[in-house]
Formats: sequence, C-alpha cells, structure tokens
Amino acid sequence: MSPSPAHAAAASSAEQAIPDIAYTRFTLPNGLTVVVHEDHKAPVVAVSVWYHVGSGDEPKGKTGFAHLFEHLMFSGSENHKGTYFQPFELAGATDQNGTTWFDRTNYFETVPTTALDMALWMESDRMGHLLGAIGQKELDTQRGVVQNEKRQGENRPYGRVSQNILSNTYPANHPYQHETVGSMDDLNAASLGDVKQWFHDYYGAANTTLVLAGDITVAQAKEKAEKFFGDIPAGPPVPRQQAWITPLEKRTHGVQHDHVAQPRIYRTWVVPQLGSDDAIQLDLAAAALGGGKTSRLYQRLVYQDKLVDNISADVSAFALASQFQIHADVKAGVDPAKVEAAIDEVVKQFIAQGPTQDELDRAKVANRAGFVRGLEKVGGFGGKAVILAEGQVYRGDPGAYKKDFQRVNDATIASVKAAADKWLTKGDYDLTVLPAGQDFNPDAEDAKVVALGPASGRPDAKLPPKQAYTVAQSQVDRSKGVPQVGQFPDLTFPKLERGKLKNGIEVVLAERHTIPVTQVELLFDAGYATDHGHKLGTASFTTALMAESTKSLDSVEISKRKQRLGALTGVGCSLDACSATLNALNDQLTPSLSLFADIVRNPAFKSEDVERIRGQWLARIAQEKTQPTGLALRTLPPLLYGANHPYGVPFTGSGNEASIQAIQSADLQAFHDQWLRPDNVKIIVAGDTTLDKIIPELDAAFGDWKAPATAKPTKTIAHVAAQPKPRVFLIDRPDAPQSLILAGLLAPSTKAPNNRAIETANGAFGGSFTSRLNMNLREDKRWAYGAFSFMQDAVGQRPFLMYAPVQTDKTAESAAEVQKEALAVIGAKPLTEQEVDKIKASDIRGLPGSFETTSAVLGAVEDIVQYDRPDNYIQTLKQQIDAVHQPAAEAAIKEVIKPQAITWVIVGDLKKIEQPIRDLKLGQVQVIDADGKPVAGK
Repeated sequence: MSPSPAHAAAASSAEQAIPDIAYTRFTLPNGLTVVVHEDHKAPVVAVSVWYHVGSGDEPKGKTGFAHLFEHLMFSGSENHKGTYFQPFELAGATDQNGTTWFDRTNYFETVPTTALDMALWMESDRMGHLLGAIGQKELDTQRGVVQNEKRQGENRPYGRVSQNILSNTYPANHPYQHETVGSMDDLNAASLGDVKQWFHDYYGAANTTLVLAGDITVAQAKEKAEKFFGDIPAGPPVPRQQAWITPLEKRTHGVQHDHVAQPRIYRTWVVPQLGSDDAIQLDLAAAALGGGKTSRLYQRLVYQDKLVDNISADVSAFALASQFQIHADVKAGVDPAKVEAAIDEVVKQFIAQGPTQDELDRAKVANRAGFVRGLEKVGGFGGKAVILAEGQVYRGDPGAYKKDFQRVNDATIASVKAAADKWLTKGDYDLTVLPAGQDFNPDAEDAKVVALGPASGRPDAKLPPKQAYTVAQSQVDRSKGVPQVGQFPDLTFPKLERGKLKNGIEVVLAERHTIPVTQVELLFDAGYATDHGHKLGTASFTTALMAESTKSLDSVEISKRKQRLGALTGVGCSLDACSATLNALNDQLTPSLSLFADIVRNPAFKSEDVERIRGQWLARIAQEKTQPTGLALRTLPPLLYGANHPYGVPFTGSGNEASIQAIQSADLQAFHDQWLRPDNVKIIVAGDTTLDKIIPELDAAFGDWKAPATAKPTKTIAHVAAQPKPRVFLIDRPDAPQSLILAGLLAPSTKAPNNRAIETANGAFGGSFTSRLNMNLREDKRWAYGAFSFMQDAVGQRPFLMYAPVQTDKTAESAAEVQKEALAVIGAKPLTEQEVDKIKASDIRGLPGSFETTSAVLGAVEDIVQYDRPDNYIQTLKQQIDAVHQPAAEAAIKEVIKPQAITWVIVGDLKKIEQPIRDLKLGQVQVIDADGKPVAGK
C-alpha cells in the first residue's frame, strides 16, 4: 500500500537537509574560546558568555552558590560601580539576562552593532575585575533578592515539586540532587570569602565560551575579543564532572500536599545524558507517547478513559544525566491509582511495539520545524548563539546540533523501541501531588520515600589536559570608564503593503525574507469584552473549541495533519480582539492554509469536544484560583471597571464556573456567526512571501467566505470615572511564603494622543529594571525579586497595575513603599529629565533589535491595525519618542496615577498580613474570596 500524500509529505519533510549555522571558532592564548556566527539581516550582535560551572559543581552545604554568584555579577564591577544594566538600557540592549543551570551559568544581551564595544567592555570588566566591587552590602542585597526568587517560585502551585523529584531520583552525592536556587540555610550561610573563592575557582578565561552572533565579521570578532578579554587570567584548571546515569532499581512512590486545585502525577526516569544517541531516541519516544493530542497517552487517558484533563511526556536533557518525565493532571473525582494503572498500560504497550512509522515521521517533522523557526533570532534565551554555545560548552563542538539532527533523521521504529525498552523498563519515581487535606495511599510499601542516600560508583571529575596559557598585555585603559556609544544604527522595518480578497477582506502584508516561513493572522474585532451581557468566557471558550474539530475532521485528525505539515495554528481572544493564527513552512503553505481555513470557517462544536474542553476549562479556572497572579487578574478588573462594564470581567478570559457549566454548542455557534465573520476581520501576513504570491493563496482559502445577512456587530466601551476614594481588598492564601500586591488604576486608551508620553513615564516609574519601583523594593529593600508597573493595551481605558510579589513579613511595609512612590512621582519627586531621557534612549536605541523575528513584525502590524495607527508608525517611532520631554512625561504620569483612586488587591496569608495592612490605613479594607465576593464577618 502506498503512503497517503500527507504521510509522504511528513516523511519527505523529516528527511530534508540539516540546517546549517555557519561559525568560526578560535581560542585566545589565555584559553577563552570564541565562536562567531555572521548574520547581517539586522544591525545587532548577540553577546553570549557561558561559564562552564553550575549548581552541579556546588559542594555540600553550599547549594545555591552558582545562582547567587550570577546575581552578584549584575552588581557592578571595579571599573563600573552600580547596577550592571544601566549602560545597556541607555544603549537599547534587548534580550538581556543571566541564567544558572546544573552545568553552566550564562550571561547574554543583544546590542546595536555600534554598542558592541561597550558590551564587551562590560562583560570583560566583570570577568576580570569583579572582586573589588563585591562587598558585604552587595552580597546581602543579592542574597535577599535570590531568597525572594525562591519564595516566588515556591508560592506557585506545584512550586515545591522540583526538589522532591531531584531528591528521589538522584543519589544524595549526585551533582543534580538539589535545585539550582539552593536552600535557605545554605544561602544564609554564604560568606563573602565563599563567593570570592567561587569566582577564583570558576570564572577564569579558560573556563569560558564567548559567542558573538549577528552583524559582525570574524576579523572584527578576533580583534575585539583580544582587545577586551586577552589580559584576563586563564584561572585554575576546572575538574570536569563526568556523566553519571543512576536509574532507580525499582519504582518508588511519593506523596506531596500543596495548595493546588487538582492532583497531579509526575513519573520520572533517569536516562542518558545530552548528546547521547539514547537521549535522542527517547525524545522521539516522548513525542509519540505524550507529545500532544495525537499521542498515545493523550488518546487513552483524555479521549478514551476521561481520567485526566491533560497529560504529556518529555525529556529534560542535561550534561551528566537526563530525565524522562510524564505528568498528568487528574480529573476531579478520579482515583489517581486508576491514572497510574492506565499510564502503565500505555507505556508497556509502547515498549512492546515501538512507534508507528507515522508517529515517528510526525515527531521528526516537529523537531525540524521547531529548529528552523528558532533560527530567526541571533540571541536571547534561544536563537543561534545558544545553539552554538550549548554545543561548545557541553560537547566541545559548536556544531554538535548537526549530529543530533542526523540521529533524528536516522532514527527507526526499531531504534526508538530499543531505547524505550532499555530505559523505561527500569525503576521510576512516581510522585502524586494532592490538594491540601486530600488523602491517597499508593499500593506500595515505600510510598513515604523522602530522599535517596548516597550511591557508590560516582565517577571522579577529570581535569582537562594541561595547557600553557598566556595573558596578553592589556589594550584597554579601564580608568576611562565604559566606552561611550555615540552612534546608533537606524531601524529597518518592512513597508506595509495592502490588498483585498475577492470578498473584500483587507490584507496587510509585511515582507520578511529571513527563513522560509509565512505567518498569517485573522484579526477579528471581538475579544472577551464581548462577554458582557452574555455568559462569561464565551469568547475564549468558542475559540478554544474552534481548534478542536471541523465539520469534516475530528480534533485528532487536525492535530495529525498539522504535525505532518509542520504547521502551527492557534485561535484565541484578548480583551478587544479574537485572532486565528497560522505559522507555516513555505513548502507546505497551500495545504496548511487549506487546513487553517477549515478550522476558522467550519468549526463543528461537537458535544463530545465541548464536554472534554469544559472539564479542562473548569480545572483551569480552579488552577487560576490557586495562583496569586491568577486570583488578582480574576478579581481586580470587576473592581476597577464595575461588573456592568465590558472590561469588568476576569482578565484571564476564562469566565466563571457557572457560565462555563451553562455554555452549550449553540452558544458557541452563535458567537462564531455573530463575531467571527468575513466582514469583521482583517488578514495580517508577515514572512517570506510577496503580495502577488499570498493574495491568490488567501483567495483560495477565504475569498468565497460570505458574511451572514445579519448586521455587523459593534461594541460600546463606556468611560469609567475614577474611584472617589482608595479601597483595599484582601484574599487569603494560607501559609503563602510571599504576598502579591497589585495596585490598580485606569489609564487612557492605547489610542490616546499622548500614548508615547504615558509609555515613557511608566518606563521611568516602574516599567524598567532601573525604574523607581524595582530599585526600591528589589535592590534597596531586598523584599521582592522584582517590582514593576505595567499597562495592558486596550481600545478603552486600560488598566495600570503596580505589581510587587514580596516576602510575607514585609507585606505592609512594601505596600507603604508602593504608595510612597506613587505619591512622590506626582508630588515632591516628579520624574526628572534624566529619568525620562534614559527611557527614551533605551526605547529608541532598542528599536533595531526589537523586530528581529517575523513574530515581532506580525505583532507590530497587528497593533497598527487594531489601534488605527498609520502604516509608517514603526518607521516614525524614533521621532515620536524623541518628541516626549520631561513636562509631557510628568503630565502623563499625573494623568494616570491618582492615589485617591487606587484599588488594592493583596493576596497572602491573612493571619500574618491582615492586621498590619489595616494599620496602614490605605483605604477601606474588605476581605473577599477567590470569586471576588465579600467574606462574611470580614
């Protein structure tokens, strides 16, 4: 029997040539490895510095040191005192951050080409000249910040799971036995001597890889690397941890209770390390077992047995050992033991049979498509710099990704089956997380396992081969300070082109010829503001069901076809709009558009799909009510706008339980017919195409779509008067290690004439790292991991939110600081010209790096269409921002911040925070529940 066209397309796509990221590698005499990739599409360079040290290198009693040191690296250096971010903000850097993981610590930023010397000076200054700038004050500040980062993570539902799994899957003497963030006790014990020794031991040039990717040549890279880094000592030889795969001998069980809405099961196996053939085979196995709706676990446990709301499988690959993990969200009322038994059956069957050829081909296509889409960015958290750095640091080969690609291409049913049989038949750790107070006793005598003891056989770390390193004479006079950036490249943004389909639908195109991908968005004037007067959640629920099945295809067949095509589709709503999106590989554009049009035009809203998604949706609402941010976003909008306003709905878009229970297929069809229609849509296209090419393709898909006879609907967004006095609403979250403070106000529409002044003023007040709010609560007080202010775009008045997750014992004090900053910025401490100019410089100089990807271009065009902006809006942004001066910014912030109108929502452990907040007298205090209803007696 010959394969179907769709199957043949999947097989053909899976076997295409391996993508190439051209690079040059060289090593300086001091041992610094430099990898260079040229990409001249935008005038930016990604700078990525990877130190080959992570939490896996921490000795007992010093957990969290690698991550703590990462934070200290942003505290300034000997020749640049003060926060590390400041010169980068002024230069318009994008994608700037640092991260720590088991086996590495990395620092990265993408800068305008003309700011590259500044970036390299800063990176080399902290690599070679840090210790003189680190004192007890800096250590105490970053210790406090890291501890609040830990609290913030643990305050999320299931936030304590990771350490539990590590403790029960790796032996006590394994490098991966503890979380990267470390323990509170070890962080408290960290001394200045400890952190300085860490720097001495691990932050030498010979233990570092520098990747430069973007608008740079190899000759330029060599000259600059030698100039800025050549005089940095190599550092002592660093012993290299060796792979240590420690599979469990048998299954063990654990039970953990948390403030969660539903039980979740995690099943974890220890499997081979990154770069091994078995890790690749197991990744393909995970895709077949738990890679979405078409996977075996999803088919069995979600569709067939209706035991779980969601289930997935994946491989987390690390340098020394990896984890193969299945996790499942158990349906309300279902015995977790039934879920475990069903998982066992599916896994055993897969081990016995291996994947089908179609499963394997679809997994290969997905792997390739994801990689190709990632090639647009030169840096950041992903992108080409990361791919090259990972290969060099972990495997000594920047091009190691090609070996993995070849293994994927060469994988067979037999090879995947063999890997699954070898590793998934070994012991695993089965953790069940239960809502507080719920009991469960797995049928195993070792259900109370707490942690594994040390294991014998840990391989000794190996020193690298001896090399004679030399240090060059310094070519930089660091006493002159950070190099000034005097010139900046101009923004390049595609000129918008417009056309129409046969039925009058308007098309807006931005050509972007970087990778062979085309993105299409249908933007409908709708949104969950249309829920007003109807069943809350209707808009988002309708669009969720549109992704399920059409009149001719069920949800599984849709998913299979997307996988074979390497296409991504999505349908969803925001406050003022609903959209349907397609991200298609160009060689599969025509069939991808055909499938996409079927999803948009012919949703079936089948009763079985409605009931399945309804169960998942109700679980989602329950989850939102266990998350501090979810709670606040559900309760704050009705308080800000009033329950009778179109925006007075949960900003999660999910509605409430009563409305979701009541929604029927007829409601969904009615919403689709009323709002998602051809006379209420504009089509936005960005990517590797032209207007002449895309119009016929779109005409074939949507040109014969006819509008219904009923009148096109409209929305009325009324103006809301400011609150006459401040109000405080408290929501109890017992035993929370942090409190979430949200202070809400109403700001003018995104369409306001002074929008740029509002955005600039917010950047200085709370919208950037060096803003007043963040520097106060994070860097000065050390009470928060981050504190910011932000606005959600809206056609009507938009919400302005001051946001601060803070440690519980400083909740009232933090709220007082937020209030103090709000009063000061419109009173005794208005925004200064320097603050305003800093944000303007950052925004203008960051423009060249802000539209590196097709998705970013598409988003900008969407805003142009939605907010009635001129087609050259992006090209004129520099002039618009330049035109904002201090008086305009001051007037704008005064228009937004009205302390007497603040609505506070504070989520935390009320037995600890309620009385101190009442004592502040911020306003009338009311305790409400997760639905925003008053709590009796409070």
